[in-house]
Amino acid sequence: MADQPLLELKNVSASYGNIKALKGISLKVYPGEIVAMIGANGAGKSTTLMVTCGIIPIDEGDILYDGRSIRGVAAEKLPVRGLCQVPEGRRIFPRLTVHENLEMGAFYRRDRAEIEKDMEYVYNLFPVLRERRKQQGGTLSGGEQQMLAIGRALMTRPRMLLMDEPSLGLAPLFVQKIFDIIHDINQQDGTTILLVEQNANLALQAASRGYVLETGTITMEDKADRLLHNPEIRKAYLGE
Repeated sequence: MADQPLLELKNVSASYGNIKALKGISLKVYPGEIVAMIGANGAGKSTTLMVTCGIIPIDEGDILYDGRSIRGVAAEKLPVRGLCQVPEGRRIFPRLTVHENLEMGAFYRRDRAEIEKDMEYVYNLFPVLRERRKQQGGTLSGGEQQMLAIGRALMTRPRMLLMDEPSLGLAPLFVQKIFDIIHDINQQDGTTILLVEQNANLALQAASRGYVLETGTITMEDKADRLLHNPEIRKAYLGE
């Protein structure tokens, strides 16, 4: 493991109006890791990703990416630095074609030859997207839209992906496929991933380490396999 985290949240607090959503959370993600964040609905998992991306401002604390503070950096400037989110609910452009959606991922890039290479990489990773490249994004199934959202993020050439509920609302077959792809992206490209996921079992199987969030506070952190076999976690999040 590298000495310096690629991403570090230091005692971060954030609010929605008068409601305190995050209460001083600290976490680290090292280069090349998959780190899972699990917790019940409303625990603050998605908020953690949104403050990291600059979508929600933080009240206190700091966020370091590659050793430098990104507190207050505009959300649209982070993909250029290699930090990109795959948002909950896909958020693709429904009226643009699959190919146009992928091109949007490369919006800030000017290296046309490399963009073409990355487009080919995404189509090889998701053959169904190549088949549907001229279809409007909104006509794809939920699983295909999730693949498109991941593909669009990959077009930014990320060093780190923040993935918010990638399995939400998907058929079981697609869920396994998405997690296989997450593994491949990490292993083949060395892309660092912070994964927020309702399916705690799959998330912890995919990750090397994990954090447990409860009502805006991190209550536990450990190696993923230890969390997976922790009786309290199994009872609270794995239905045992």
